[in-house]
Amino acid sequence: MHDKLTESDIRRMEEEIEHRKLVVRPKLLESVKEARAHGDLSENFEYHAAKREKNRNESRIRFLERMIRTAEVISDASAEDEVGLNNTVTVEFCEDKSREVYKIVTTVRGNSLEGLISNESPLGKALLGHKEGDVVHVQVNEGTAYDVKIIRIENTVDDGTDKLRSF
Repeated sequence: MHDKLTESDIRRMEEEIEHRKLVVRPKLLESVKEARAHGDLSENFEYHAAKREKNRNESRIRFLERMIRTAEVISDASAEDEVGLNNTVTVEFCEDKSREVYKIVTTVRGNSLEGLISNESPLGKALLGHKEGDVVHVQVNEGTAYDVKIIRIENTVDDGTDKLRSF
């Protein structure tokens, strides 16, 4: 399955790759070289830690490059009065009248602990394209579903503050 990403997601990923290649990589290579100079590698903790950090950076670069290569680019534009990507939505759960506020983001930014839900999640998918006042049916899986009412839609934008998730 391809991740659906916006132009902005891809731009942010490319910036991170560039930073990791031009700034982080040379520093880590220098750390490995310095640690190697400290002699016996078998018991050289600094050398192993430096190698691990270098490998982690290279893995992250490969991960981001693969995400970009396989991404399906989608638009983050939506009608003014409809739920779309990067909009902040206040919903009321019909069952208990509790309210939650979520920002709809692409999978690469999803972090439900920070109120960021993916456009690919059951709730995110169900909300897209609906208007304030709509009651939306959210099908989680075969046996689980619930209804939410859209209380408010704020046309927030991708201002670059939502961090890209790690692996």
